[in-house]
Amino acid sequence: MEKSLFEQMGGTYTQVGDYLLPSLILPEQQDQSIGVWGQRHARYLKQHHKIIYMNLLTSGKLNNYLVDIDNQAENLFLQLVKQLAESEDITEELKAKDQMEWVAQMNNVCNRAREIVNSKLIFI
Repeated sequence: MEKSLFEQMGGTYTQVGDYLLPSLILPEQQDQSIGVWGQRHARYLKQHHKIIYMNLLTSGKLNNYLVDIDNQAENLFLQLVKQLAESEDITEELKAKDQMEWVAQMNNVCNRAREIVNSKLIFI
């Protein structure tokens, strides 16, 4: 009997009952934790870009991809918060003078930075 393409490429089969199933294993992945940005992007891919999600998952590249997206998003978020706070003159002096006003302005800055990161990296 002629070997299948899977067997020609070095694959093996395992018999389960009356069926021969291919013995598939994913390549070893680094066990890195995925932060909130990476999880949000994974959920978006799973819901709106199923083919890309499944291709990354089955090739074993999903975890590394999500860790990379998470790192990029976190760096962009921190950079944007710093730049927006400086441009709007939200300083430690304001924090010492009027804490509630400082918190309100920083929350505003964080929300805007979060929306920018979502639109540029997460929901694309």
